[in-house]
Amino acid sequence: MTTVSIIGNGNMGTAIGGLLTDGGTTVEYIDRATTDIAGDIVVLAVPHPALSQIVAERGDQLAGKVVVDITNPLDFATFDGLVVDADGSAAADLAAALPQSRVLKAFNTNFASTLASKTVGDAPTTVLIAGDDADAKALLASAVSAGGVKAVDAGSLKRARELESLGFLQLTLAVQEKISWTGGFPLAA
Repeated sequence: MTTVSIIGNGNMGTAIGGLLTDGGTTVEYIDRATTDIAGDIVVLAVPHPALSQIVAERGDQLAGKVVVDITNPLDFATFDGLVVDADGSAAADLAAALPQSRVLKAFNTNFASTLASKTVGDAPTTVLIAGDDADAKALLASAVSAGGVKAVDAGSLKRARELESLGFLQLTLAVQEKISWTGGFPLAA
């Protein structure tokens, strides 16, 4: 059975943990006092600026693990752009900082409420997963699907930049109250 460790205890961490628990995955929440990370998969359910501190403090513990970046690298000063290079992504930066980990991008195009309800409007919630390791993507997709939502392989880690742009657009629409925090972009096949 897969074990998932979640770093971050906000709405997204709670929603992801609940979804995975619904599917039978063992979930542990990691705080600063936790010295060991047991999970095969580690979800970084934190704001983008916290990634560098996590790498500095826990990089050695993340070696050999599937690490899931859920962040949207927003410019929080202006809320009008991303803080990564136009041809890069937060996930690619994280993968470079954690060369012994298998980094995935997922959950950043979902709101916590759509993970908890498992719907976006009348459509089922879909978690888009990007990464370069097929086995890592399959492991996460299996846990997500078991929890009752769709998981779609969005391609290589290079696709993280598009996922981050989509996440940014969705967030700005919600902040402007053009969509609700229970809305978002459903995926129809």
